[in-house]
Amino acid sequence: MKQITELKKIGKGERYKLFLDEEFVGIYEAEILARHCLKTGQSFDEKFFDALAIENGDYACFNRGLNAIEKSMKTKKMLRDYLREKGYPISCIDRACEKLEEYGYINDENFCESYIHSYKHQKSKRKLKYDLLSKGAKEDIIDCKLDEILDEESEDEKCLRVADKYLRNKEFDLKTKQKFYNHMAGKGFEFGQIAKVWEKITNGRD
Repeated sequence: MKQITELKKIGKGERYKLFLDEEFVGIYEAEILARHCLKTGQSFDEKFFDALAIENGDYACFNRGLNAIEKSMKTKKMLRDYLREKGYPISCIDRACEKLEEYGYINDENFCESYIHSYKHQKSKRKLKYDLLSKGAKEDIIDCKLDEILDEESEDEKCLRVADKYLRNKEFDLKTKQKFYNHMAGKGFEFGQIAKVWEKITNGRD
């Protein structure tokens, strides 16, 4: 049996330092302590405290994930990476992500749809796909959403529009050309497309 010898509140938050037999064992959420009506002086066997640690970890991991998603949408992979960086065990992350997905807080299809709508006028189709793959979305979902959302504007037309916006009121010198090529390549346009629109806009004046 182990006895709770101290529950020390941390600052103004809702977390406590838990001491068993005068030894610090971890930081616990007030919600978890309240669920079990825990207080100083109570004694339980090790199995109880082992289960309590898992429950506390799951609760903290889930809420950290939920808070992260509320700040900005994330794919399942992005959230897993974020929670790993925060030091949560893989088992807690697995359970938290499963629950968040079940509740609809994680949805890679919705993420892809939102991302494409946000950047479809700024990035090439290739760049959009690359970005979404790097964020952990599945290729079949990405391809489906790209075909569903992108209008009939050709990649050449998009390249020209993005280029025209970037070059507006700029001198057509070598420095601008170098920056322009880097800018357009960063948007995912191919070298041939970039060269073509540069010639069209500058009329070969560089």
